[in-house]
Amino acid sequence: MPAFDAATLRLAFWAGLALVLFAAEALVPGASLMWLGFAATAMVLVMLVAPGLEVLPQAALFAVFAIASVLVYRRWFRARAQISDKPLLNRRAEQLVGQTAVLEQPIVRGHGRIQLADTYWSVAGPDLPAGAAVRVVSTDGMTLQVEAA
Repeated sequence: MPAFDAATLRLAFWAGLALVLFAAEALVPGASLMWLGFAATAMVLVMLVAPGLEVLPQAALFAVFAIASVLVYRRWFRARAQISDKPLLNRRAEQLVGQTAVLEQPIVRGHGRIQLADTYWSVAGPDLPAGAAVRVVSTDGMTLQVEAA
């Protein structure tokens, strides 16, 4: 079994970390780990140029590269993101604000249920009997906040 020197192990560490971060990016929503992956890739390049670099300077350089890559993302890519013409497309509960419905179950101690289209929704609001008309005023997760209509 060949013996690896410290410089080779450090290079392998940064390359492995870069691969793990890029792979994890596929599992995590958003583009957060990708930029840390770029920082780790930059460290691979540094280790190729300066293989004798000690651990503490490596960690400091990685921190600098990570901050720089996140700043590049925020300044160049995030600032240029297109604004959607349908911002509530995947926020179904928020689309219901302003609609009226009839209570399927009474609101007792602040909780009840309504049906809008083909979906039953949990609602929160003042105690009201079944059959009362309510208006959706806001959302709290998947619970609709209602008031008497």
